Amino acid sequence: MGCDQLLVLSKAASAEFDFRYLIWNADGSQAQMCGNGARCFALFARRKGLTGKRSILCETLAGPVQMTMLEDDMVRVNMGVPRFEPEALAMNCEGVSRLSRAADTLYQIRTDAGDCWMSVASMGNPHAVMLVGDVDTALVDELGPAVQASPVFTESVNVGFLQVIDRTHVRLRVYERGAGETAACGTGACAAVLAGIRRGMLDSEVKVRMPGGVLAVSWEGEGEPVYLSGEAQYVFEGTIELPDGVNK
Repeated sequence: MGCDQLLVLSKAASAEFDFRYLIWNADGSQAQMCGNGARCFALFARRKGLTGKRSILCETLAGPVQMTMLEDDMVRVNMGVPRFEPEALAMNCEGVSRLSRAADTLYQIRTDAGDCWMSVASMGNPHAVMLVGDVDTALVDELGPAVQASPVFTESVNVGFLQVIDRTHVRLRVYERGAGETAACGTGACAAVLAGIRRGMLDSEVKVRMPGGVLAVSWEGEGEPVYLSGEAQYVFEGTIELPDGVNK
């Protein structure tokens, strides 16, 4: 079947949490947070009878994450309060040009594939978002890896290509760190909506259409958490042998 990521559910280190939630990318690197994975994680825990709770609090490398089961296998995830300062993304901004757009700051990222003006956000993992006229013709395969390789992003970055349809609808493609382009990215959807809201282009509740489906993102502004909602689907069940250390 294959997968973009391996999600590991294990016992939390503290009684404050219901579970520990760890994420491994397809290339073997570890991710701090995955929004789409969180919805799958919550559905798995309920389907397997590991919890009778409708809302669970999980320990992740990015901090506490709350997941709430809704009707019809819909899951709402409290993604936490986003950060926008370069330090939150381990950026090296020496010599980097900046522009202000409403409440947002754009950074000029120079690459061999072209120069990009990008918004940045940390959702527990780093994201850079560029505005495009049409996601279907965006140079995702060229600019995605080029931006990731930029010395500005010292720990690489997830790259979003955002097309604004209207104030409550956008289209998005994401070239993920450690996985390449994926059909959907929950933290990427959040980062893209944050960029649009901070630029004054989007309302506080937005539907995000990606190749793999539609997610809903809501954010009330600075200092407030981001909420991600969408369906999780059970596809198949199997077993794999995990190497030592995968749950650490």
